[in-house]
Amino acid sequence: MQPYAPRPVSDVLGRARAIVGMIHLEALPGSPRARRSPKEIAAAAVAEAKALAAAGFDALLLENMHDAPYLAREVAPETLAAFTRAACEVRAAVGVPLGVQVLAGANRAALAIAVAADCAFIRAEGFVFASVADEGILAEADAGPLLRARRAMGAERVAVYCDLKKKHSAHAVTADTSLADHAHAAEFFGADGIIVTGTATGVATPVSDLDAARRACSLPVLAGSGATAASVREVLRAADAVIVGSDLKLDGRWWNPLDPRRIEAFVAAARA
Repeated sequence: MQPYAPRPVSDVLGRARAIVGMIHLEALPGSPRARRSPKEIAAAAVAEAKALAAAGFDALLLENMHDAPYLAREVAPETLAAFTRAACEVRAAVGVPLGVQVLAGANRAALAIAVAADCAFIRAEGFVFASVADEGILAEADAGPLLRARRAMGAERVAVYCDLKKKHSAHAVTADTSLADHAHAAEFFGADGIIVTGTATGVATPVSDLDAARRACSLPVLAGSGATAASVREVLRAADAVIVGSDLKLDGRWWNPLDPRRIEAFVAAARA
């Protein structure tokens, strides 16, 4: 049985060696920190998207990071509705490819948003193997249900980029499996690409892990955390794309507003 043929990153993100800017949506309705209306949340996301697209980012990724503490695999209807509104308004405002990640591991919700908002990809946690995350046990791998849902929706155009050994998680239950084993499994189970990270948001992705993932499979490899203007050139020597959020914010902290000087520095370094 042959693995699925992966699509090049350039087909999904618009460029080989792509840089993907993360947009952390403000806390959505239904989450403990929610304070603003869906209209206000969408407007803030559009403003960030326009700034990042104008700065030269190849693609953007929307994520509900401010919704902590997260629900495992599920989101409330009001959260899903507000996220969809923001995604649709961002899609209408910028011309670059758009992705969706719904925490924590709510991959079918992300797929539904991506279909509604004409997005190019989703970021999926828990695609292969189980793990113990800070929101609880992700006991069932999501590849089977997720790709069946994608087929049922007629949404094969939406790429699935999956995290390996998900950050903010313990992996003792799979301690006898290597990163290469996870990369092999993701390819066999039909992922369009794999995302390798450090242990937490803002923690650098080890280049050695990127190299190991690339040797293990033919899928595109994305670096999913910790890239900075100082490190992005080295990261992009090993990865097909890099996802960045924290380094674009004031003081390099993901919860702060965008910092135009840091954005300019990151793009310049990535393009050097």
